[in-house]
Amino acid sequence: MKPLKLTVVGCGDAFGSGGRLNTCFHVEAENCNFLIDCGASTLPGLKKLDIDPGLIDIIFITHFHGDHYGGLPFLLLEAGVNKRSSPLTIVSPPGCREKVSQLIAMLYPGSRPLENLNLRFVEYQPFETIMIRNITLSALPVIHSEDSLPHGLRITLEDKTISYSGDTEWTDNLIPLADNADLFICECNFYQTEVKGHLNYKLLESKLGDLTCRKILLTHFDTEMLKATKEVKLECARDGMLCVI
Repeated sequence: MKPLKLTVVGCGDAFGSGGRLNTCFHVEAENCNFLIDCGASTLPGLKKLDIDPGLIDIIFITHFHGDHYGGLPFLLLEAGVNKRSSPLTIVSPPGCREKVSQLIAMLYPGSRPLENLNLRFVEYQPFETIMIRNITLSALPVIHSEDSLPHGLRITLEDKTISYSGDTEWTDNLIPLADNADLFICECNFYQTEVKGHLNYKLLESKLGDLTCRKILLTHFDTEMLKATKEVKLECARDGMLCVI
């Protein structure tokens, strides 16, 4: 199997701190291309990096906050304008089709791109493992805004595993999520400030002994964390960064 190429399309928080784009990771594999989350700024982020949205096969969504799934209406509207015929699968907690349909109706009244696209919505449940094409997906619930249905995702292609915490405060579910993963992408919104539903670096640092992943990449920084990156010993994501796995 060829190495996976993960490109950080966006690694900012909900407010674009530091001028960073909303969360989105693009993964190029041998037989498919997929996104992990699709924040509101995803489409311009993809184009800035010369990544063709029409070649994306699957989009995995961790939870229903705009900086993690709000880019779907724009991506799907463009796909409709371009008369995309290739299949696209969107994998998410329950309710994505309805939520995206409502967003499109509010943002672009009269537009109905979902009716003309070769589009499939797949829903996962907490602690469920499902197969999407040649990908094994495991979803573990995490601690964030309950109404957003937050999950961490474990994505495995043959012998490679990418895990992503989604947005969460510390939960022991991060331990099996990261277990022996080749790359664990972990939110680290703050450096030391404690905020419900988010992690800070100081707490994460104290838990590193529990995480058995091969590599950790931190993401989703606010201004406090951005100012403190020189004090951080783990690798920090940046927009446009390429990771070979």
